[in-house]
Amino acid sequence: MQSPIPGLVHSLNALKAILAKAEAHCVEKKIDPSVLMQDRLFPDMLPLWRQVTIACDNAKGAAARLGGVENPSHPDTETTFEELRARIDKTVAFMQSVPAENFEGAETRPIVMKFGPREVNFTGASYLSSYLMPNFYFHMTTAYNILRHDGVVLGKGDFLGG
Repeated sequence: MQSPIPGLVHSLNALKAILAKAEAHCVEKKIDPSVLMQDRLFPDMLPLWRQVTIACDNAKGAAARLGGVENPSHPDTETTFEELRARIDKTVAFMQSVPAENFEGAETRPIVMKFGPREVNFTGASYLSSYLMPNFYFHMTTAYNILRHDGVVLGKGDFLGG
């Protein structure tokens, strides 16, 4: 299996740049950044900060599960844009530490995930295509949409990354 790390890193770096634009928007418009950090698209959805941490968790989980290494725990303590960008940096550093050769044969590697009491079994290939990528981009897109909804000037190019 080709490593999914380069594509995930690219997207996380785009998310990091989006967060920097959001912080600058707060300064320019004199908005308390904590308002955006806690914003959500609908009351039953998670806030911006959690969308970002889940995107990071999905990316590092992919590196660990498909790369056959231990998945480090990153506590969810971020309350500022700066802390979220540091979380992205920490996630990217971990992902890039997994050797590319670890992904050889990962398409058939068994992946077991627990969702509360429920256990779901995947092969590496099915985990990547039917769980990881859709889930990662759901949370990244939701973070983008929260900020766009809040008036941060963003476009498709920001989401896709330079």
